[in-house]
Order: sequence, then structure tokens, then C-alpha cells
Amino acid sequence: MSDKVHEFANDAIRVTWSRARCIHAAACVALMPEVFRPGERPWIRLEGGDAAEVARVVLRCPTGALHFTREDGGAAETPPARNVVRLARHGPIFVHGDVEVRDESGAVVLRDTRVALCRCGASRRRPLCDNSHLAAGFRDAGEVKDRDSVQVAEADPQGARLVITAERDGSLRLEGPFVLASSDAGTLLEGTSTWLCRCGRSGNKPFCDGSHERQPLPEPPGA
Repeated sequence: MSDKVHEFANDAIRVTWSRARCIHAAACVALMPEVFRPGERPWIRLEGGDAAEVARVVLRCPTGALHFTREDGGAAETPPARNVVRLARHGPIFVHGDVEVRDESGAVVLRDTRVALCRCGASRRRPLCDNSHLAAGFRDAGEVKDRDSVQVAEADPQGARLVITAERDGSLRLEGPFVLASSDAGTLLEGTSTWLCRCGRSGNKPFCDGSHERQPLPEPPGA
């Protein structure tokens, strides 16, 4: 997956921004507009804020497009105690935790603490979201109704990595401890394995129901 990572630094903190992974969630702009200033060059102006506060805001980026390294000895980012898989209303799957994403061959696409995954089937950067759900008109409220689609292993692997595999023409397979949250956080399901829809057509969203077997995912442009 091609990407261009931009770097912004001063003596206290270094911030990197992945253009490919940014879907303009704009949490950074809303929380710290004096530092994160889209439309300007450079669009990140670290002189406008304290390093600790910049780091706190970077951690609110749900896609992992923003990351930081403290140059002043400040605390680095660490994965949270639980892996949380959250459905966005009419949008992607946001994952926050100790996460490894693999492609259909089993090759590691990335390891990170924050990831946004496509669930509309239209992204050009599958399995990652690229905001194509907007043009595709994807609609799903992000509810979780089928509790039986989440399995729990007998052993408790609390603290283990969550591995997410984009299966060929199929679902997103989750293996490892996680909490699946509806878009309103009203439903929370704990489990260690499940299969989530990534074609956008399942009648049992967010879970896969085999709809991709009737109409495989199209090849993304340039594939």
C-alpha cells in the first residue's frame, strides 16, 4: 500500500501524518485548532501548543493517521487494556488496541494501536477505510443485534493482540480478545473471534452472512 508520511517536529515532540490513512475525522482540528490547521502549509504548527497536549490530541485520531514521538522524555503511546472494535454510524470500523491487520495472503499490512477498516466494500485501500463510503452512499446505523455471532474461547487471552485478517472476497476475521461496540456504545459484546462484513451487503451487519459469495468484492482500481 503506497503512502506518503509527513513529519513535523520541534525539540519536544515529533508528529507524523499518513496521508493515505487520513479520512478527515477532524478530531485533531476540533480539539486543538491552534496546532492543527488544515488549508495552511505546514498544516501542523507545533509551536502553537504544549507537547503533552499535542500528544493527547494525537491519541484521539481514530484512524492512526497521526502518531507522535516525544523528544523531551515524555510518555509514549501504549495500547489500551482492552481491544475495542467500534462501529461508526454509516461509516467504517474503528479499532483501538494492540492490533495487527493482515491481507488475504496472511501478510501483515500494519501493526498499530488505532485503525479504521472499510465495511462498505468500496475503499480503494481495502482493508483500510479511505472515505469511499460517502460517495458509495453506505448506510448502516452501526447497531449490534446478533449476539450469537461473537464467540468466546475458554481461555482468557486478556492483553493479547487482536489479529484482523481480510479474507479473500470475504469477511474480516477477528482473532484475539476484543469488545465489539455499537455506534452509540449501547451494546458491548466481549469475544475472542468473529467475522465482520466488509462487502457492505450483509443482512446481519456488522456480521458476515455470506453475501460476498453471491457478488464478490470488486477489484480496487490499480489492483
